Formats: sequence, structure tokens, C-alpha cells
Amino acid sequence: MHAAARSRLGAAHPRQEGPADLRLLPPALTAWGTAAVLLDAPPGWAVGIVTVCLVAGCALLSSRWGRSSRSSRSSRLGRSSRLGRSSRSARVSGAGRTGRAGRMRQGSRLRATVAAVLLCAAAAAASAGLHGADLRRGPVPDLARQYARVTADVQLTADPRLTRPRAGGDGAAPAAVLAEAEVRRLEERDGTVIATRTPVLVILDVSPRRRAAWLALLPSTRVRVFARVVPASGGGERIAAVLRVRGAGPPDVVGGPSRTQRFAGRLRGGLREATDGLDADARALLPGFVVGDTSRVPAELDEAFRATDLTHLLAVSGANFTILLALFIGPPGLAQRAERSGLAPRLGIPLRATALAGGALTLGFVIVCRPDPSVLRAAACGSIALLALATGRRRSLIPALATAVLLLVLYDPWLARSYGFLLSVLATGALLTLAPRWSAVLRGRRVPPRLAEALAAAGAAQAVCAPVVAVLSARVSLVAVPCNLLAEFAVAPATVLGFAALVAAPLGMPVAEAFAWCASWPAGWIAGVARTGAALPGAGVDWPGSWTGALLLALATAVTVAVGRRVLRHPWVCGACLTAFLLVVVQPPSLTRVVTGWPPPGWRFAMCDVGQGDATVLAAGEGTGVVVDAGPDPVLVDRCLTALGITRIPLVLLTHFHADHVAGLPGVLRGRAVGAIETTTFEEPVDQVGFVRREAAARRVPVSRAVAGEERRTGDLAWRVLWPPPPPPPESAPAPYTPGAPLPRTTGTPAPEGPNDASVAMLVRSAGVTLLMLGDLEPPAQRALLRSPAGAGLAAVDVLKVAHHGSAYQDRDLIRVVSPRLALVPVGAENTYGHPAPSTLMALRAAGATVLRTDVDGAIAVSGAGEELRAEVRGT
Repeated sequence: MHAAARSRLGAAHPRQEGPADLRLLPPALTAWGTAAVLLDAPPGWAVGIVTVCLVAGCALLSSRWGRSSRSSRSSRLGRSSRLGRSSRSARVSGAGRTGRAGRMRQGSRLRATVAAVLLCAAAAAASAGLHGADLRRGPVPDLARQYARVTADVQLTADPRLTRPRAGGDGAAPAAVLAEAEVRRLEERDGTVIATRTPVLVILDVSPRRRAAWLALLPSTRVRVFARVVPASGGGERIAAVLRVRGAGPPDVVGGPSRTQRFAGRLRGGLREATDGLDADARALLPGFVVGDTSRVPAELDEAFRATDLTHLLAVSGANFTILLALFIGPPGLAQRAERSGLAPRLGIPLRATALAGGALTLGFVIVCRPDPSVLRAAACGSIALLALATGRRRSLIPALATAVLLLVLYDPWLARSYGFLLSVLATGALLTLAPRWSAVLRGRRVPPRLAEALAAAGAAQAVCAPVVAVLSARVSLVAVPCNLLAEFAVAPATVLGFAALVAAPLGMPVAEAFAWCASWPAGWIAGVARTGAALPGAGVDWPGSWTGALLLALATAVTVAVGRRVLRHPWVCGACLTAFLLVVVQPPSLTRVVTGWPPPGWRFAMCDVGQGDATVLAAGEGTGVVVDAGPDPVLVDRCLTALGITRIPLVLLTHFHADHVAGLPGVLRGRAVGAIETTTFEEPVDQVGFVRREAAARRVPVSRAVAGEERRTGDLAWRVLWPPPPPPPESAPAPYTPGAPLPRTTGTPAPEGPNDASVAMLVRSAGVTLLMLGDLEPPAQRALLRSPAGAGLAAVDVLKVAHHGSAYQDRDLIRVVSPRLALVPVGAENTYGHPAPSTLMALRAAGATVLRTDVDGAIAVSGAGEELRAEVRGT
């Protein structure tokens, strides 16, 4: 082979390297499966499997060695016997012995393979049994079953992180600090001190002003906490219990981080400082690309990356290390070029010194980026490639991947249950096996080589990973391949320049800031690709989130690939399929209206289906609409506005600051001309108020307050604000109260008691149709509205936006006074709040209303007027 290539190192082209070596795959897969099954199995099972596999494996090996020695003796006897035979008989007997020898060699190889599988299974069972026993050992599991309160010294094993607030009901779930740690010392309430080493998850309910101190802690830091020990939710996790810390103060550090972690922390902090002056997207993404720090990534950008299957770029992954390794020693990936390429030979670094320097690079990469599953997998594959360099042997990446899986699963069997590790291995395997073949097929159809390689890589990775992603998200992205293609050419510059900023930060911050500024351009491009892809109406389809659904998707993918090979032979058919795909994904409003009838012509009001939240659009001209509330999900409200053809928004009115009404604001602002934002006068919850003001400031949209009596008009659309009342003017301090004197009397409308009762209520008129929008007003505010000057003239209306998702808390008098013909209920399917309440639906129907709800009917559009008033639904 090497002689044919006329090179000491052999040919650079993979097709001259012979068939792929798959001998390590069965042992690696067996070890993976054994570890996944036995992690939470009883100890007896692990011991039994280890014993059986060891005995059977050793027996097979001993029989192989015995047969090998007997074969050697018979070969020597055969050679002496051939001396006395004729040449004809010698040829016949030699052919027979050759056949028998071949069959014996095949049998010997099979026994060796089975023995290796059994021995790897024994090793995986032993490792899984020991790691599983760690969770059952010591006092922590017993204390968790008792829900005991303890004082614990915990040592952090990963960077603390902040949970993302999730919109639900009246607000967002409060953010908490999560920290993976090991309990090293326990002090019970009776004073008993116990030394242990048990993995736990620490959940800290920390006030916003104290979160920064906790999030700044480095791995290996020891902290003392007073916590309640509770069992871990569910099973199959690598923690023995959860420590819940309520009202945590500043961290009580009892042991500082190690020198290695302090050095890594300085590098990571320098990168954050170098990116501080960049735009919001680059400032959020660059630390994620380089070191896996996603603390700055906003929720809406994170959702956009998930919708486009770009999450492997959002945080550091094996691709980052592959890029760095390729830059240093040459590409170790698909092309399998000769080793002496990259920066190392150009700098005059010898072969073995290159391997040593690469080893140092691998170690530094794991320390700085933290040992996540994809990082460990990439580091293990790279280490095996570096070992091949040091020994002068050519590397083979498929055996390297199998060896990496085997070693990592034996070292940390919990990786066998990690979805991230599974996706990482599947993607790498697809790039090494499917992508080269698909690339060759595309090149045979006259596709340019670079484009063929990119298409094959993105398609192969998506094909094998999509079933697993569907299990996790219950959704299949239709834009994953094109978005990955568009983002691919920006990944390497962003990664290399980001790492350059990381290294330069301790040496000179101006240099690091220059590198970071250069890296911000490709990072911004990737963010734009993610947002654009996620905003497309047909970006994804719902799919069963189960392993049965994964199997169905795998079968559908296989059928698509098989049909695609035939379609490639017919360019016109390819063009037609591509055009149909683009129409399904983009769904142009003009075409969608013709095909689906949505939105109906002449629509006046539209209620978006955004789950458990509110988002209503008031038509104000061609492509123009006033948006009332933004719902809980930026992606859903963005798709709704796109389907309605809304590109200009003169006003966004946020009835109150609960997350199910304001969390989707980035989706409303994205790519549209927005004139102003108007809010209620009651500025709580504080975190959501800050969120709205930050989003508005980032896009330079002015924010004002709506008060009762305000009237506005744009075209045929007019509205009057009915609630909340203006805040009372500041008063001087009241006079001291004299005992026996009557209590002072208050006059006027009572002030709202909370965010719901401070919702903006408005009466809307459009071409003769009246719409009453009540926000989330509850009965006290609804009754006060009827008695207030602004609401005194309320009469029958055509359409009612039912308050608070149709909850049971409604004022029946208000429903009777307004007597709506249509009652629209914005509510999420299968919500846990019991919305809409049966009593509310009965009261509305008793008042003569036709009730429509987004959880059953989907998006709702109202058109017509008078006797021709009608509502059309899009369906869920």
C-alpha cells in the first residue's frame, strides 16, 4: 500500500487505505450497553455478570492459545511429511491443509472477538457496579429519605449555572443557581460530623444581587451550606440526593479552588472581559463557542438554536477541538491526510514533539472547557491520533472513535446514559462512514467538491442524530441541514479567533479585544442564521417524543435517502422537490392564504395560539397591526405575526408584566418596524420589568405607560384605555391619628393589589366591530372597572377577550353587562391550571356568547361586522 503510494506515510486519500477496521466496534458497543443497564442494578447482578464474562472470556482465550499451539505443531509435522511424497499428492494435500488452516484462522479470530466482547462487558459491569454503589454508599441517601436538614461542606465539580426562567401561569419560575458537587463533610443537627464523598446536586434559591458571587465560584472550591437533603427526582441520575438551600446568603467558602482551576478561571474571565464591548449576540455566543460559557445567552437565542438544531455550536463541542487540532497537526477528519501538515511542520516542530505539544493542547482544552461528554470524546479521539503520531503509525479514525468510546465508558460509565455523549458519537460516526460515500455520490452528479462535502456532512449528521433529538424535543427541524450549511463556514473563524482572544487576554487585553472583535462577525452571522431559520413558519414539525417515534423517523429517513439516490439522476425532479421544500418551510403569506385560507380576507382581530399565554393582533392596515401582549414564547408569536403578514407595528401594548404576556417580546420585535411599547403603571414582577426595558433599549423602542381615559386611533382602528386608573399623586405625610377620632375616609378608585388587577383593559373599535380586552383582571378589578368613570358606559360588545385565560375568577355582572356575541379564550393545551374553568364557560354561554379557545381551535381571526360577524380558526 505504502509502496504504491510512493510515500513513507502512505497515501493521503482514504480510499487507498483499505477497508475500515471495525474489530473494536463490538467490544465498544457491548461495554456501552452493559454500563447503561447496570448502573442502577443490584450489586449481585454486577458481580454475577463480571464473573460469568470473565470465566467465559478466559476460557475462549485459553482454547484459542491451545489450538494455536497444536496448529503450529501439525504444521511442522506436515512440512516433514511432504518431503517423501510425490509433487502431485503434495499439491493436493497442501491445498486441503490451506483450506483447513484458513478455516482455523477464521475460527480463531471469531473466538478472539467473542473473548474481547466478554472481557469488555466484564470491565464495564465492574465499573458500572462501582459507580452505582457510590450513590448508595454513606449517610446521604438515608438523610435524603428523611428530608433531614444538615450543614454540609461540598466541593464543586462543575461551574455553577443559573436556570432559565420558564414562563408559566402568572409569571416565570424563579431562577435558581444549580451546582454539581460532592459532599465531603456532613454535620447533622445533633452535632454528629461525618466524612463522606457523595455526588449531589445543590439548588440554591438566591436573591438576584447575590447570584453573581455564587456563579463566580470555580470547580474544586469547597463551600459550606445549610440545606435540606431530598431524594433526587426520577432515577438513573449520577447524583445521590439534592441539597436545597433556601434564602442563601453569600457563599461561605471553606476551601479555595486548585491552581489549575484558578488558571482556567482567569482565562475564562479574560475572554468574558474581552467580549464585553461587543454587540449582544457576539458577547453571548463567543464564550460559548470557546469555553462552553453560555451564561450570557438569552432564552430566545437559545430557543432559536434548538429550533434549528445548532445547539452543538451554542456550547463548546468536539468540533472546537477538531478545528484546533487540524490547525496544529493537520486535518484529522474526513480527508485523512498525511500527518505532516498544519502549523507544526511549518514551525519546524519534530514529529514526536508535535505529539507532545498536541497532548498538552488536549489537556488544556479539557481543563479550560470542562470535561463535558463531547469534549471528553473529542479529547480521547485526538489523544489516540497523537499516540499514532508519536509511534510513527498511521491513524484510523473509526477504530479511534471505538477506542475513545470504550475507554470513556469504562472511566465514567454515566456517559453511557448521556444523550449528549450519544449525539456526539453518532454525529462523529456519521461523518466518518456515511459522509464520504454521500459526498462521492454528489460529486458523481456534478456537485462541486466543497459543496458536496458540506452537504454530505450536514445531511449525514442530521440523519443519524434526528431520531434522538426527536425523543428529547418531540419535534423535527426541517431547516437543520440548510442552517448548518450556512453556519458551517463561520464556525472555524469564530472558534480560532475566539481561542486567540482567550490566549491573548492574560498577555494584553487590547490584543484580545481585537481578536474578539474579529470573531464577532462570524458569531453574529451564526446568530442571524439561527434566528432566521427558527422564525420560518415551517421550520419544524411536531413528532412523537418517544423511542417509537425515533424508530419511525429513522425509517422515514432511510426511505428518503433511498428515494433521494434515484431522484438525483433527474435534475428537473430535484428542482421540483427543492421548490416544494422551500414553499413548505417559508410558507409565503400570499401563497399560504390561497392554500389554507389563513388569514381570512378582511380580518379585524386575530388571537395567536401561543400556548398558555396571551397575544392578540389588531389589524391597522396592509401589513400593519397593533400587538396586545406577546405571549410566553418568542418563536410562536413570531410565526403567528409572519403568518398574518405583519411587518409594521405602530404599538406593542403589554397589559401587565407576567411572563406569559411579555416573555415573547423578542419575537414581536424581531425583523419588524416597531413604533413604541406601552405598559401598565404597576411595575411588578421586577425581573420581567427589567427584561422588557432591556429588550426595548436594545432596539431603541420608546416605552410609555397606559392609563385609563387614553384614546388612540390609527386608520379604521381606534381604542380607549379603561383600566388601570392613574396612580394617585404623592401626598404629604398624614397627620398623627388621635385616639377616639374617626378613621380617615378614602375616595376614588382603589389602587390595584397586584399585577393581574393592574392589567390594561381596553375597548377596541374597528369598522363597526367592538372588542373588549380585559387582560388578566380578577373579580375585584372587574367590579371596580364597572363602577369607574372609564367603564361606566360599558354596554354590549361584539367580541370579548376573556380575562385570565378563562379562570374561574370572573365577575358575572360584567359578563351580563357586556353580553358578547363571541368570547375568545387564550389558553394552552393540557395546562395544569384547569383553564378555562367550566363555570366560566357556562356563564359565557348563558350570556349568549359563542366560545372559541386556542387550545382546541388554534389561532382565531375575527372578520365581518353586524350580522356577518364571523370567526375563523386555523386549527391546532
